[in-house]
Amino acid sequence: WPACESGNELLPEPIGVDDYSSESDVIIIPSALDFVSQDEMLTPLGRLDKYAASENIFNRQMVARSLLDTLKAVSEDERDCIAVLERISRLAEDSEPTVRTELMEQVPQIAIFCQENRPSIPYAFSKYLLPIVVRYLVRKTSQAALLVLLEQDLIERCDVETKVCPVLVDLTAPDSNDDVKTEAMAIICKMAPMVGKDITERLFLPRFCEMCCDCRMFHVRKVCAANFGDICSVVGREATEELLLPRFFQLCSDNVWGVRKACAECFMTVSSATSQEIRRTKLSALFINLISDPSRWVRQAAFQSLGQFISTFASPTSSGQYFKDGNELQDFLSYSSDPGPTSRISEESNPDYCEKGILCTKEEHHQQETEVKEVNQPYSSNETLPTLSSDCVPSCYRSKVAASDSIPDQELYNSFHYWRTPIPQIDLDLELLSQEATEDTQKSFQNPISTENMSSISRARRKELEEMIENLEPHVDDPDVKAQVDVLTAALRATAIDSHLKSSSHKHRDDLIEHKRETACRDQFTAEQVPLITNTADTEDVIPQVLLDQYLSMTDPSRAQTVDTEIAKHCAYSLPGVALALGRQNWHCLKDTYETLASDMQWKVRRTLAFSIHELAVILGDQLTAADLVPIFNGFLKDLDEVRIGVLKHLYDFLKLLHEEMRREYLCQLQEFLITDNSRNWRFRAELAEQLILLLELYSGKDVYEYLRPLAFSLCTDRISSVRWISYKLISEIIRKLATDSTLAINFLIELVEKFCHCPKWSGRQAFAFICQSVIEDDCITMDLFAEYMLPPLLQLVFDPVPNVRILLAKTLQQSLLDKDYFLHSANSHQESLEQTLVALQMDHDKDVKYFASFHPASTRIADDAMSTASSTY
Repeated sequence: WPACESGNELLPEPIGVDDYSSESDVIIIPSALDFVSQDEMLTPLGRLDKYAASENIFNRQMVARSLLDTLKAVSEDERDCIAVLERISRLAEDSEPTVRTELMEQVPQIAIFCQENRPSIPYAFSKYLLPIVVRYLVRKTSQAALLVLLEQDLIERCDVETKVCPVLVDLTAPDSNDDVKTEAMAIICKMAPMVGKDITERLFLPRFCEMCCDCRMFHVRKVCAANFGDICSVVGREATEELLLPRFFQLCSDNVWGVRKACAECFMTVSSATSQEIRRTKLSALFINLISDPSRWVRQAAFQSLGQFISTFASPTSSGQYFKDGNELQDFLSYSSDPGPTSRISEESNPDYCEKGILCTKEEHHQQETEVKEVNQPYSSNETLPTLSSDCVPSCYRSKVAASDSIPDQELYNSFHYWRTPIPQIDLDLELLSQEATEDTQKSFQNPISTENMSSISRARRKELEEMIENLEPHVDDPDVKAQVDVLTAALRATAIDSHLKSSSHKHRDDLIEHKRETACRDQFTAEQVPLITNTADTEDVIPQVLLDQYLSMTDPSRAQTVDTEIAKHCAYSLPGVALALGRQNWHCLKDTYETLASDMQWKVRRTLAFSIHELAVILGDQLTAADLVPIFNGFLKDLDEVRIGVLKHLYDFLKLLHEEMRREYLCQLQEFLITDNSRNWRFRAELAEQLILLLELYSGKDVYEYLRPLAFSLCTDRISSVRWISYKLISEIIRKLATDSTLAINFLIELVEKFCHCPKWSGRQAFAFICQSVIEDDCITMDLFAEYMLPPLLQLVFDPVPNVRILLAKTLQQSLLDKDYFLHSANSHQESLEQTLVALQMDHDKDVKYFASFHPASTRIADDAMSTASSTY
């Protein structure tokens, strides 16, 4: 109720002498109902005006809360709706901040209502509500309302560009208040993904670049650093490399550790928006600086992002795999039969990425066509044959090559034909080779200046690293300094390796290319015959060696002391991404690290691996999985419940990758999942029932009957009803699986009737009725088999003493059995018994049984039955 005001607006009039009765001396006080009736006599708009003009703050707050209800009450009258919106505008100018806050919280709901129910007033939001939001954008409540409105797509694009964005840009002006500038920049970064690339580039990007260099307030720079990856994802690769990367380099070397930490946290997103060359040459060195940062918090964030950053180096040519439909990892060799797959690795943030991905844009089509023509032309003996990456060939050219029946001998080893069988084991930079295809190779060979320049740069880099190490050595007793020395030493070693690679002769490179091509043609590289790469130079072509060395060092116990106590968990979390980047041919680089993590003392580390072992199995293939992952998988099966649940949740996903013989070995171990450390952990058993339903397709009917049948019956008698209802679904699916073998099916149905229909507990008999209903509706077996073995015992439940059993029997007959034409046919011998049972249920003494036997509620089905009876089964 509205609060009483100081002006006695709602208080009764003062009591005078006339209010006394001379005979009874009783005071007559007006009832509070009199004042209620006065409000009820007012229209919704009148009541709104009355309390909006009140001097009491609580009354005005109540008005703000009830605006949506008022709008709903007058929604039939367009003029009244406009009048309410005008009152909202006046209420937004209230002098009390709490009233304005209450109003701002209601704006998104009011806007949604106007959009859905008042299409005749299309300008309602733009004219009345949006100006209120824009006026108070410095307030967090208004910012939250703006984001909700953008998410719901309630603001027109022209309004965003002309009314919202200019205000935000003005709030981030150099002369603006520092706190306001920080808040405005935060809202700009959150808005960028919603408004899209065009508006972000034209209106937000210049100011964002300016704020990245704000020297007054590090809070602004920290906000920019924290959201840098999102901005890069929105504007795309070109703008990122030209405009944003220089700012990112500045932020990574900021004198405030919080800014550098924010850069480390978003490093993966920034890397995904750049090309492979930038990622390899510039971002890798920048990330090494963050790993060796003086601040422990920055190093901690960098190591947490290290595996994610390495995963951005993944490409179909190096890993031999790609993502289909955004989430399904498939071997790259099946690409020829699947035109136009989508690689998630490089296209997540930049759909136009094609350097080592699979898709090509229209703009690149002409350039690729030129490259294809050049490749198809004959080369002289002293020219290097370029290798055109298969993933950069447009699909139209692939189809032409596929359509050709014969290939001339001189064109047999043309690199254009290698799209059919990618050669991921080639240890040369495919980008460099593609670039050489469009240049005069002889001229580059005759010009030694570039090589000398590269050597001088490498020497300068090594000299700089040696000086840094020499300066830090006196303080090596400090664990933090020792960690920096280790990082710099690894970087120095990687520089030496890189210098050695660049000094190799071109003739050696040509011989190596030819050798790799002949090997690929002869062996026809398959996913199951993976050659192991033992030279560090080969992994250097996939990811920089210094990054891999730092990642492998995350399992070092000293890292837990100098960096982060949970660094091993972060290493385990990102290991599948690193494995995908390296490819299965380089799995030996990660094998020891994976085994170390699998035996880690912290159960959280092992739990992380258990949840992702099925993904790693997809990456490695069945041979490596059987050799290296199966022993670790077996160890997880005997681990703590916190670890076993990770294996259990993806049990089907892992077992389907194994060969049939190895898969059958786990049939005997499935029963071990029934034993848990805590008997109250019923969700563990519920997950087991869910997985068993999926596992049915992996095993034969005989194996299902011998091994999975006992598990299903055991779960059906669980103490928790939720486990039992899932298990009943498992029983019906087992019946479907065994339907192809009549002997097994009949034996199973007989056992089912004995265990459930004749069960001494009423919950077992109720379960039998539910299973029958599920079998009928899902068509698990033929109606002849059902009528012979399940229908007679089902109809016997009409005499069950428990009403709940008879209720479910009535539902099964009315909602499932009578819908089948098999039982409606007049010649069917079971029709008479069905009608007699139904009549008996309709005359039952329990009113609920009568109801479900007499009517056919359309809304009640198996799921409703399960929920309505689950609470009453025990």
